[in-house]
Amino acid sequence: MTISSRQEARLLTADEAELVGRSHHPRIQDIADRDLDDLIHRLRERRDRARGIAHRQRREIRGRAAPSGARPASDDTGSRQKAGLLASAVKRANKERERRRTAEARGSLVSHARRALALRREAGDPAADRPESRTAHEGMTPIPNESLAPSGALQQEGQEIAMRRGGGPR
Repeated sequence: MTISSRQEARLLTADEAELVGRSHHPRIQDIADRDLDDLIHRLRERRDRARGIAHRQRREIRGRAAPSGARPASDDTGSRQKAGLLASAVKRANKERERRRTAEARGSLVSHARRALALRREAGDPAADRPESRTAHEGMTPIPNESLAPSGALQQEGQEIAMRRGGGPR
């Protein structure tokens, strides 16, 4: 929902209009990180207050709450629009903070990758210490396990018993 600056000025107080104005595109990029965090905090406070007022007015309209002013609220559209404006300003500011965080992370990633590449190049060729051929020459000598039966002896034993039971060779 697009709202003109004239409608924004009508719905918001001067302080709120200044906060929302700082959250728009060209101005938000000039804000320092600490000031951006402060802006988000102040916008959230104003948004929560506007939501609370709109909620109270809706309860007054339905008759669930006693009127807080001189006369009971008859409509809450202005408060809802104000809360919507402030919520969209918070969203813009959060998006800018996330954009900055992503750009910083990307820059950090690039610098770390460049440093890793420089270290790797500085270390030299890892294959320089390896032999040229992959032959094992004489290799390892096998050590036979004396506790095991010779190959096939246990299987032969089982076949002999089965042949006696079955009456003949298989």
